[in-house]
Amino acid sequence: MAGGWSRDGAVQDQIDDTVKDAVLAARARLAAAAGDGETHCVECGEEIPEARRRAMPGAKTCVACQSGRDARIPPAGINRRGSKDSQLR
Repeated sequence: MAGGWSRDGAVQDQIDDTVKDAVLAARARLAAAAGDGETHCVECGEEIPEARRRAMPGAKTCVACQSGRDARIPPAGINRRGSKDSQLR
């Protein structure tokens, strides 16, 4: 149930849109890693373990370097909160 000036289902629509955006962003990152993988990390030069190459075909970085890359991904900057105050920012 929505309240005030919003229609019924508006909150769920916002949640669905946020999840959809996150899924699309994750798929875009996977597409960037597709293709032929590497045997050694392109960032640090360490060997990429065979188990990682089987689990992530197209992997170009080791687990440590990929973890660092993932930590640097900024959140989507869309504010979907429904309060009037949040829309004034």
